[in-house]
Amino acid sequence: MIKKFFILSGLCMFLGVSAQISHTVVKGDTPYNIAKRYSISVDELLKLNPNVKDGKIAIGDILAVKSDKNTASKAKAGSQLGTIVLQPKQTIYGITKQYRISETDLRKLNPELDSHMKIGDEITLPLESIRKYGDNQQVASTPVKAAEVITDNTPNASHNDGEVYVVQAKDNYYRISKKLKITQEELFALNPGLEEKGLIPGDSIIIKKSDNETIGSKNSKTTIDSGNEKSNSKTSVATSSADEYVTYTVLQGDTVFSIVNKYGISIDDLIALNPELSNGLKVGMVLKIKKFDAAYVKKNGDALGVVLMLPFGYSTNETQYRNMAMDFLTGAKLAIERNARGGQKLDIKIVDSGNEATFRNSLTQLNPDNTDLIIGPFFKSNVIDVLDFIKDQKIPVVAPFANTPELYNYSNLIIVETNDYAYADKMVEEVKAVYSDQKIYIVADPKKENANYIKDHLEKEIKNPNIIIVNSPSEIQLDQNMMTGQSAPVVAILANNNNTVGEAFSSKIIALSKEVQGLKAFSMYYVPSFEKKVDDLSQASLVYLMDRKINTDGSFEKEILADYKAKYCKAPPKYAIIGFDIVNDMLTRENKKGEIFKQMNKVQTQLATKFEFVKSKTNGAYVNTGYRVIRLVP
Repeated sequence: MIKKFFILSGLCMFLGVSAQISHTVVKGDTPYNIAKRYSISVDELLKLNPNVKDGKIAIGDILAVKSDKNTASKAKAGSQLGTIVLQPKQTIYGITKQYRISETDLRKLNPELDSHMKIGDEITLPLESIRKYGDNQQVASTPVKAAEVITDNTPNASHNDGEVYVVQAKDNYYRISKKLKITQEELFALNPGLEEKGLIPGDSIIIKKSDNETIGSKNSKTTIDSGNEKSNSKTSVATSSADEYVTYTVLQGDTVFSIVNKYGISIDDLIALNPELSNGLKVGMVLKIKKFDAAYVKKNGDALGVVLMLPFGYSTNETQYRNMAMDFLTGAKLAIERNARGGQKLDIKIVDSGNEATFRNSLTQLNPDNTDLIIGPFFKSNVIDVLDFIKDQKIPVVAPFANTPELYNYSNLIIVETNDYAYADKMVEEVKAVYSDQKIYIVADPKKENANYIKDHLEKEIKNPNIIIVNSPSEIQLDQNMMTGQSAPVVAILANNNNTVGEAFSSKIIALSKEVQGLKAFSMYYVPSFEKKVDDLSQASLVYLMDRKINTDGSFEKEILADYKAKYCKAPPKYAIIGFDIVNDMLTRENKKGEIFKQMNKVQTQLATKFEFVKSKTNGAYVNTGYRVIRLVP
């Protein structure tokens, strides 16, 4: 009997411990206050309720919501928090790994974490985690109850220029910003010279202007918008010396969805900047949209100047990555020719980026004055070198393979490779959905990072977990029913990207599924045998993830495959497919003005790759979160 494939779209979603419940809409409810009540974001609420169009709800509607148990537990009396002092070389990723806390939970405890990652800053963490995993990490303060707010005995004083605050001994910019609910930029604007001078205990600083004054320089043409003034223009740019935002005046027919799609931001970011939206969107309302980053301005006339930086190694006689680069280029050329035939004017330059050690020499071949888009290089350190080299021009840079938290701070960076943790989170979600007290085996790679991540998160998500990390699929064994003595099914997860291990996993799963029914198998990665042995593996209801699956029945795919074979007399190899997909996706997002970032909210699937970009944070990199879920059904 022929089995069927079900291919579903996937998103990188970092979820806490939560249980789905429902909410009946009553008078006065809005998506914002409902989301706030259940400690979820508006985006999550709307994803849970796809029938809600443009955020419009009606009295009596029943909405799916999620109750965040982690958040609730933090508010219980007796739940204690502590703070650590950030040390050199510590990163967000490193903190989550060391203290066994999800990035989502870390950001809930430290809402302004992204813009304050400086040595000496204080990071709030569960006290238990600090004691258990902190080693010799410096602790910044004594524990506090989670429900308590850190305050000082020194009251705010009245001042001719507004409200002032007396700097305390342990204060830093982050602590003051968090405590007084003021951004660092606003603090510096109110106190000229403070950033250079630094905080001195006993000094008085202004934290709020008097009612008849505005924040900004004397030469500023506009003030920071309050959100309730009308304007005759559709958009305006604030020119405050400290904070610069795009503002938008709501017009008849506007919806929250049309606004966020126009500006490429999330609903939550929009509401965070405009709390009055909780009362609904009104015509004439002036919205602060997002921090205005110096926009990229196209430089190359009518043609789009594109640079491909590939590690051919000719300049260094380094051949390690040459074949990969050559294959990538063949696919890229196909995409370039396709878009040129469609009328796009392109000026393409190929740069030999050598190897990691000699990469900086290749930067001399870049001319920022006639470059509109850079695709490559391949390696993280080189990507950072390029970003630093063109930091003043803010030219869009596409990283084909590098994806690490260190790259998320660059607003002009587009990260293509989906992070392994996106796949691991999906594994946790899938296992949780079918789990019923089975023993769980996770096949790890030598580093065991993915396996440990899945294990840690499953232990938080399911009751009475019995999870075993193994080095080889041969170690997976059926369980035994304590009552009957008969063999019992287990859950098996492949968290190893080695094809040989994957083939062994396939064979083991097939053998075990013939002994007992109900076995469940999952894989973070695609293995060739999954397609060859689909009938047998479907008995274990195998679910696996992949980001490069070609639908050979699709007309677009057939056309591209035929074009490649006609040009190169063979089927496209792996890196040729990647080269085509990345270059074609980027070129189709460009317009005549080179405004690629205005098109980043579009979800596109090319020959084999799904591109679904999200902002890593308010003013950070665009990161691809797209992948496909393949389910083998018995």
